[in-house]
Amino acid sequence: MPQPISKISRTILSFLAAVGEITLYYGASLAAILRGELDRPRTLWEMNTLGVNSLPIVVIINTFAGMVISLHLSSSFAAFGITTQMGHFLTIAFARELAPVLTGIVVAGRAGSAIAAEIGAMAVSEQIDALKTLGIDPHAYLIAPKILAVFLMLPLLIIMANLTGLLGGMGLAVYFKHLTVPTFIDSILTHIQPWDFLGGLTKGFFFGLVVAGIGVYYGLHTKHGATGVGIAATKTVVAGVIALFIINFILTVLFY
Repeated sequence: MPQPISKISRTILSFLAAVGEITLYYGASLAAILRGELDRPRTLWEMNTLGVNSLPIVVIINTFAGMVISLHLSSSFAAFGITTQMGHFLTIAFARELAPVLTGIVVAGRAGSAIAAEIGAMAVSEQIDALKTLGIDPHAYLIAPKILAVFLMLPLLIIMANLTGLLGGMGLAVYFKHLTVPTFIDSILTHIQPWDFLGGLTKGFFFGLVVAGIGVYYGLHTKHGATGVGIAATKTVVAGVIALFIINFILTVLFY
């Protein structure tokens, strides 16, 4: 077999093997939850660490993103005399795409790398093997809490992203372009449908599974000590962001 084709084949097989392994993590975690073996205190701790602690970054990024998008839209809309549609178009952009994607990237960078680093450090120091020796299921104690925490918290972060992004965009439109608050809100209530928001929140559940699954995968495959932990965290962020954009495209086609 020619060398380029051989490399492509190995890459495809490695990718499929990784997807299959991550799917097994989901299945084992779900089984632990259904059996009532989930470590609930650790899950709450993970929700705080991976979700709540990401809130300030999400708020700052989405607020300024909303202001930037509003600045561009207001300039263009003013030229065509349709500034009354500012709220409609800004909400469409945020609810469907910007809030889920920007929040997913933040969580992939912060929570995904943290998951990979923690599990990777435990893997290279043989702590995971120690858990198995003590009769503790790593899925119930370590993996399931992280996957469930990101799965539940990312949609909640998207809600805050929508709120702060729209408030930032509205504030800029009102202050700089003299658009009234009732006009902005009326544009949203007139044209926006519930699914515009619910579709973005649904994306959050998928993004959470992907980010957590990739972090667990690279964490468990960490080798070569502290250097390997850093490499695993880096690979998690890169793979997570790429996967988010691909899945976002697929879900956008299906939803809208």
